[in-house]
Amino acid sequence: MISTRSVRLISVLFLATMLLTACGGSSTAAASDWSNAASAEAGGGMDALVAAAQAEGELNVIALPEDWCNYGGMIATFEDKYGIKVNSITPEAGSADEVQAIIDNKENKGPQAPDVIDVGPAYGPSSKDQDLLAPYKVTTWDSMTGVKDADGYYYTDYNGVMVFEVNTDVVTDVPQDYADLLDPKYNGQVALAGDPRASNQAAQTVYAAALANGGSLDDIQPGLEYFKALNENGNLLPLIANTGSIAMGETPITFQWNYLALANDDAFAGNPPLEIVYPTSVSWGGYYLQAISAYAPHPAAARLWQEFLYSDEGQTIWMTGYCAPARLADMLERGVVSADLQTKLPDPSIIANAVVPDGDQLSAARDLIKEQWDSVVGLDIKE
Repeated sequence: MISTRSVRLISVLFLATMLLTACGGSSTAAASDWSNAASAEAGGGMDALVAAAQAEGELNVIALPEDWCNYGGMIATFEDKYGIKVNSITPEAGSADEVQAIIDNKENKGPQAPDVIDVGPAYGPSSKDQDLLAPYKVTTWDSMTGVKDADGYYYTDYNGVMVFEVNTDVVTDVPQDYADLLDPKYNGQVALAGDPRASNQAAQTVYAAALANGGSLDDIQPGLEYFKALNENGNLLPLIANTGSIAMGETPITFQWNYLALANDDAFAGNPPLEIVYPTSVSWGGYYLQAISAYAPHPAAARLWQEFLYSDEGQTIWMTGYCAPARLADMLERGVVSADLQTKLPDPSIIANAVVPDGDQLSAARDLIKEQWDSVVGLDIKE
């Protein structure tokens, strides 16, 4: 017969066991809830992150052309390293399309819902304001330079400057500045690399043209007037330039980030020959931002992707695509960037002396371009 005292003791032990189990279960649940983890440490450490990401098995990226900063190599290396399949959604999409994809797929965990985005500067703060992003600080956070949201909602990934990419099979007299492109000899030869109403690169081209034509960081109207003149004299094509159209001579003069033009020059290997021109009147710099979707269907894989991008390995892959990444200064200081790789990057003085708008200025410019492109320039640009 069990005594009353024994029953009480059993009850106490059972209750203690339940409480310990509950506490242990709560801790495990918290550690495995990567959608709320603001760092690898907060989620249980890098080993736990890798295991969780591999259990998810997939990652959805968007607007990452293979020849953009060597994203093709980045994706392939990530897949091989971790055994995680990367689904690449609409590689040629613009920054606005990336944000819209998050909005459209909030309740959708399928392959059209992006886990991560790589967007122009204006879209980081605006996406955060719409509660579309999840905060996360990679383990190399302190060695990153550039724009970094204090809580880790968005952060600089790489930098570049605006150039003219010229197919010299078609163009024999190579333009050296924005004013040159208004010459009638360039009729039907000038193209943007995106729709300025949706593409960060194209919008920043308009912004750069404003400074080259008497405007300022707070006055972009001369940029719109410049493209109106290009359109009216027949020089501006209603086509979005891409690698294929540049190679075929369909868009022989293209406004481009230097790293994309340099990558094309490598890929073409002289067929056709390219000349890359740094405009004389304004050196226009730009950067892009990384962020994780608050609605990421693969939250652990999204965070592991960020860790990989900002590791020495990931930063090196960006450099092979001619992009100057956020941790470049740290890696140069530690002597882990090869001499050959350093030759792929533009002269540091070019980036250091480039004009770069702040987030508020760029947001205001983007709003004006979106509002007035149709009425001022009057050109509908298509693929």
